[in-house]
Amino acid sequence: MSVTDTAWIDAALTSARPQAVGALLRYFRNLDTAEEAFQNACLRALKSWPQNGPPRDPAAWLIMVGRNVAIDEVRRNKKQQPLPDDDQAISDLDDAEDEIAERLDGSHYRDDILRLLFICCHKDLPATQQIALALRIVSGLTVKQIARAFLVSEAAMEQRITRAKARVADANVPFETPGAVERSERLASVAAMIYLIFNEGYSASGDTAEIRAPLCEEAIRLARLLLRLFQSEPEIMGLTALLLLQHARAEARFDADGQVILLDDQDRSLWNQKQIAEGLALIDKAMRHRRSGPYQVQAAIAALHARAEKPEDTDWTQIDLLYGALEVMQPSPVITLNRAVAVSKVKGAQAALEMIEPLAPRLANYFHYFGVRGAFLMQLGRNEEARIAFDRAIALANTTAEAAHIRMHIDRLMRDSQPRNVKAK
Repeated sequence: MSVTDTAWIDAALTSARPQAVGALLRYFRNLDTAEEAFQNACLRALKSWPQNGPPRDPAAWLIMVGRNVAIDEVRRNKKQQPLPDDDQAISDLDDAEDEIAERLDGSHYRDDILRLLFICCHKDLPATQQIALALRIVSGLTVKQIARAFLVSEAAMEQRITRAKARVADANVPFETPGAVERSERLASVAAMIYLIFNEGYSASGDTAEIRAPLCEEAIRLARLLLRLFQSEPEIMGLTALLLLQHARAEARFDADGQVILLDDQDRSLWNQKQIAEGLALIDKAMRHRRSGPYQVQAAIAALHARAEKPEDTDWTQIDLLYGALEVMQPSPVITLNRAVAVSKVKGAQAALEMIEPLAPRLANYFHYFGVRGAFLMQLGRNEEARIAFDRAIALANTTAEAAHIRMHIDRLMRDSQPRNVKAK
């Protein structure tokens, strides 16, 4: 087997996994059985494809082989429940391939993938289990890979995934294709799960940034997959655009020591222009549908940052307006806190500080609140209050990198942000 063969097969198996596991899940109605059937089909593919050439439809081939291997296993062991009525042994793989490929048309794939995604983001699962289950079942990451990304032991991650599967089994999740209304409702849950996966990677910093960066890439792959299923859904366009535009800055977000580089200080020549172009095209297309949503608004904000060749070119007025729209759609103190940054650029630090003061009770344990508050106070020359806020932020920092970032922020403000039009008290 050549390197080219190996690379092609690996890519084909990865790409076909959601369709194949989804179809096998529809047939066997058990996550473990579907997973095992797919793994067995992959082993057959590694032996067969280099010799016989790649199949016309790798997903259909894997479904067919996985299903037959599992059926043979059931028959040998005779330990499971009787198979569904449409069970038919398929002994001639070549003859059967055309038939099953024809049966598993685009609509079948779409429903199978959706069912798989819907199960992974079942409402009974906490977010951490949703993400772990999706990365294992849909993306095919190994337990070791997922554990490494979440900085937990393999045993702990194995338990987390096992508990998630047990909850899904106990919930008696229906395997029938959901109707249009239910599909639309669940679509929002799937989009939220993909966004969570992305944030797990995007929020990493310091020595964990490199380890968790692949989560961002996997989330983008899942978003693109979802977009292929819902090509005219503007919120999915917005979600995909948002992830692309955020991830485009990946190379510029950290210095050689793994420390965070603020947006204004980033080397914009390192931004991925290909991803930016794709993200901008998607958000422009989404906005033409005139059905705005939270992902589109966030993508529009990211687009304004992406379009600014220099920090001073950023359209903060428009960003302030977009955050205002987002506050209406999704009232949240965190969104208001983000908006305050734009307000500080447009109206000054005093206006921004007045905006965030009422948030204090709800963000009393939020690292970023005290970081932002300290920055505004420093700009106003209220240095002692700023120091107290920064000390509180450092105490709430989740990582050493966050604490280091605040210290860097203090250094930066001490150097650059002298009081303007405000007398120090």
